[in-house]
Amino acid sequence: MAFRIYRTEAVVLRQRRLGDADKICVLFTPNLGRIEAVAKGVRRPRSKLAGHLEPLTRVSLLLAKGRSLDTITQAQALDSFAPLREEIERLSQALYVAELVDRMTDAAPDVGGLYRLLVDTIERLGATEALDLAVRWFEMRLLMEQGYQPNLERCVRCDAELAPEGNGFAALAGGVVCPGCCEAPGSRPLSGAAFKLLRYMQRRPFAEVARVRVDAVLGRELETHLRQAVQTALDQEVKAREFVDAVRATSPVAAQRSGGR
Repeated sequence: MAFRIYRTEAVVLRQRRLGDADKICVLFTPNLGRIEAVAKGVRRPRSKLAGHLEPLTRVSLLLAKGRSLDTITQAQALDSFAPLREEIERLSQALYVAELVDRMTDAAPDVGGLYRLLVDTIERLGATEALDLAVRWFEMRLLMEQGYQPNLERCVRCDAELAPEGNGFAALAGGVVCPGCCEAPGSRPLSGAAFKLLRYMQRRPFAEVARVRVDAVLGRELETHLRQAVQTALDQEVKAREFVDAVRATSPVAAQRSGGR
């Protein structure tokens, strides 16, 4: 049977072993969304594919269409995002971002906007000192792209207009609850500063959000609310989150960046 050959750019999200010499690569592409493809012989010492298919690599691929899984026949790394490999905190955050895309997406046409978001975020995590804020902005944008945008305009329980103070964040309900509704189960207190910054993150590009001064207390609150929103959307824990937390607990640089968490 003749195979249909096609080219695509992709970010390698992760790999898993297949048999004695092969691997299945989980890829995110701008035109096909999330796909899986076999890299045959990639675990052999002389494989020409191995160095081009590491997780967190942007790569140009030639693939052959198969009955169940496509096969990678050629691969050329376009960007290995080298700065991520030099500091474990940057790497842990990038792996968390990659896992979110892996868990929250599927095969779909024309996802170039989300692909660009992923690539830009991985690049940003190799350079910025505001690592936590970069990830929070990514979480918000990913939720928006996938139809899980938190409602920050009106109370999600009674539809009242929201004042800046006294609200709660209720991920299961889909956003912010007003002071009169925030005593209901499932809501967490939402400070005025966090409420304003969450709104700002929905509306503005990262370059503008990065100018906002975020202290350790506000950073922890943002992380709590957005992680809860992500977990609600996925209905499961994100494994790489444990890695991020472990790095913070053991790395002096990570602890300093995140305010001693």
